[in-house]
Amino acid sequence: MKFSTHSTKFSAHSTSSACGRLRKQSGVPGVVGTESRIDGENRTKAIMTTEQQVSQNAAEAARSHTELWVERTGTRRYTGRSSRGAEVLVGSEDVEGVFTPGELLKIALAACTGMSSDRPLSRRLGDDYDATVRVSGAADRENEVYPVLDEVLEVDLSELDPDAAQRLLVVVERAVDAVCTVGRTIKSGATVNLSIETD
Repeated sequence: MKFSTHSTKFSAHSTSSACGRLRKQSGVPGVVGTESRIDGENRTKAIMTTEQQVSQNAAEAARSHTELWVERTGTRRYTGRSSRGAEVLVGSEDVEGVFTPGELLKIALAACTGMSSDRPLSRRLGDDYDATVRVSGAADRENEVYPVLDEVLEVDLSELDPDAAQRLLVVVERAVDAVCTVGRTIKSGATVNLSIETD
């Protein structure tokens, strides 16, 4: 049996001080003719070609999809797994050697920020640069949310002159603001749909 609960929505604010947002526009393939008029047969063929391409792209996306799940391993203890073979231990705060779900949320945000900034930083500093992203934020236990999450990206820019360092920081902030999926999701909110399946 399968039961569906109502949709919920969560949101929190990040204190990232991004200076701008990079925008990328992508269009849907359309039907363009070299003449002002095209006959119905050619139009139908063009539409079918577009639909076939969309179907092919959807099939490729489905094949590359990573499945995620958690399995209960004890009292308030779970192991998170992926179909790519990754594992993470999850549990309550009083258990050693595990992350709490809230800590994993923060870790995901920090890791996403680091990965989003990796390309502009490595391009300017080299592939072997060191960086640490620290993240914090107290939970509002009355409402069970994290109202504010603070991130600090620590990176050595001492080899750059002040102007070059400032320009690089602007590029990094824009990159994080544009492509960090976790941060963008937290800022905008996401609908969470919970279904419960029973034997």
